[in-house]
Amino acid sequence: MADVPSFTLPEALRAQQHLRETLGLGEERFPVPAFVNMISDEIEQLRDTGRSDAEIAALIEQASGHELSPDDLARYYTPADERHGHEG
Repeated sequence: MADVPSFTLPEALRAQQHLRETLGLGEERFPVPAFVNMISDEIEQLRDTGRSDAEIAALIEQASGHELSPDDLARYYTPADERHGHEG
């Protein structure tokens, strides 16, 4: 059986961006609830290492330039058993 390819995040984003450009679509934007849902795996792992939501929000701001409150993370975080594709 042939190996199934896997994509790094930058590769997946480049492919998606290229497809959107081919379609003449603008840049995709994510509202806070969707963004926090998307990064809930990483939020969970950072919490497991002892990071507070305030620290996680600061990391997000450092990387993106967008300010999120710790309350946004708590409000929109999606628990592992509710995430798409969760196996268990």
